[in-house]
Amino acid sequence: MSTRHLVFTALMTAIIAILGIVPGVPLPGIPVPIVLQNIGIYLAGIVLGRRYGTLSIIVFLLLVAAGLPILSGGRGGIGVFAGPSAGFLFLYPVVSYLIGLVRDVMFNRLNFVVLFVATLIVGVLLLDIVGTIIMGLITNIPVMKSVQISLAYMPGDIIKAILASLIGNILLNHSRFRQLILK
Repeated sequence: MSTRHLVFTALMTAIIAILGIVPGVPLPGIPVPIVLQNIGIYLAGIVLGRRYGTLSIIVFLLLVAAGLPILSGGRGGIGVFAGPSAGFLFLYPVVSYLIGLVRDVMFNRLNFVVLFVATLIVGVLLLDIVGTIIMGLITNIPVMKSVQISLAYMPGDIIKAILASLIGNILLNHSRFRQLILK
């Protein structure tokens, strides 16, 4: 790992942590709020690719486990990995890896549509549906009810996917940034 990649990985970890300053939006009857940090998870895969994007998420989660209050709402500590949001947290590196995989495979043909479809399928559908199913298992909510609950997260996450795809597309198609990221 070069110093450049180390810096980009640390910077993305910091961006995700900063997004945690924005408090989550609680939903009635749902124990996990809507958070802005998903944009950072999507961007990690889009901008850094599968290897370094996933690494930045793992570093972020290790910082959370160490007790730093960098999750939305100032949460942190090992206990969050056993709470209702555990499914979402464990899926963060998977989501970043899969989005980064699409980015790496399609790197010379990247555009907004490719990034958005990958983020929509992996970042919105996979994360929301599987995350809420795991949340339901932890909080004793039936699976079908959990899938219905996932629909509450999707409109906001679609907007986050659009934003992340726009930002990623602009950055990855900028010649200077492309040179920086490929070295």
